[in-house]
Amino acid sequence: MMKQSRVLRILEPYLYLFPTIIGLVLFSAGAVAASFFMSFTRWDMVTSPEWVWLDNYVNLWHSDLFWEVFRNTFYFVVLAVPLSIVCSLAMALLANTGLRGITLFRTVYFLPVVSSMIAVALVWSWIFNPEYGLLNYLLRLLFGVQGPAWLDSTAWALPAMVIVTVWKGLGYSMVIFLAGLQNIPQDLYNAATIDGAGVWKKFRHITLPMLSPTTFFILVITLINAFQVFEQTYVLTKGGPANSTLTLSYYIYQNAFQFFQMGKAAAVAYVLFAIVFGVTLVQFRVQKRWVFYG
Repeated sequence: MMKQSRVLRILEPYLYLFPTIIGLVLFSAGAVAASFFMSFTRWDMVTSPEWVWLDNYVNLWHSDLFWEVFRNTFYFVVLAVPLSIVCSLAMALLANTGLRGITLFRTVYFLPVVSSMIAVALVWSWIFNPEYGLLNYLLRLLFGVQGPAWLDSTAWALPAMVIVTVWKGLGYSMVIFLAGLQNIPQDLYNAATIDGAGVWKKFRHITLPMLSPTTFFILVITLINAFQVFEQTYVLTKGGPANSTLTLSYYIYQNAFQFFQMGKAAAVAYVLFAIVFGVTLVQFRVQKRWVFYG
């Protein structure tokens, strides 16, 4: 009896986890495995899948549109990630001061994080309107500049998506940076003040090194999210104009649910997975050179 009760105590937590494990296997791990095999087929969701081996991947390699989509995604990541990190760090430094009303400031900047990206993108689509949008109105009022047709311009549509993305995620990264700033010992700043260090030297030699683990975490998360940008494209531009904002995630959606080329869509999804995995792996290898855990 004692052995049975001991076995039951050991198994009890796993019994509670069993429904979650079944759901994970069926709807996550099972879907991942199925999509992997699907990437080697030609399937239109109507007829039976046809095994084509590596044809989907080879066709992507020779597709000019795929490389254009890849360049758009890379351009988006290069613009969005550094801008997001710099802006959120600046906001965190401001929020870390003892100014009056700073609690309200933190709350206001976190509100977009808990808002739906669809709702945020819809609001920004009105702001970007070239005729009666708020952004172009402010440009005319403050600077006397006629703003561009943001979402209808091949030059400005992708930067407009970057603005929306950075604004949406600013509060989340700001809160993480703020937590990192508040964990830095004040004694380091006091010692630097005694040694005659100014604001810039304190920031460069104390704040940045001590924040490096936090910065690394935000860099990894922001990069992964940037490579998977979808809602902004879906709501704001639908990949246009002239495919200038067509990104990998939206390209997967198009092939799967508009063109019904499920095999090709699965192949693009695994290419995107390989890119994100490779970039993340490189970051973890390189982080030893600049991340300070002391």
